[in-house]
Amino acid sequence: MLLLSKQIDSSSNEVDMTPRTPMYRPVSRQLIRQLMRRTGDGGPVSVRQLAADAGVARSTVGGLLTGDQDSVPEAAARSMAQRLGVDLLVAFEEVCRSTTSVTEYAALVRTSDEVSA
Repeated sequence: MLLLSKQIDSSSNEVDMTPRTPMYRPVSRQLIRQLMRRTGDGGPVSVRQLAADAGVARSTVGGLLTGDQDSVPEAAARSMAQRLGVDLLVAFEEVCRSTTSVTEYAALVRTSDEVSA
């Protein structure tokens, strides 16, 4: 899902529809730790190795595990999930951006509830 930023230029009153990168947060920190103990290839992976293999900073992985960091861009989440040997949505869930209106968010929640029903 691609979210767009709406910024009004006061001089021309035009709307800039700049693409926003979807952000993902871990479903749970405990799940990420468990997946790190037994990855898709059957072996464990350290914070340092997960970060290196996924192409993200070690502090990013550490921050996700401690809760110091809430979310990462989709590409980072996808890379980490791939290294852990699971689908993206097994380990991560998309975060609704602050630029999303309450109405848009409610529509997303309704759609999500309908799919799970």
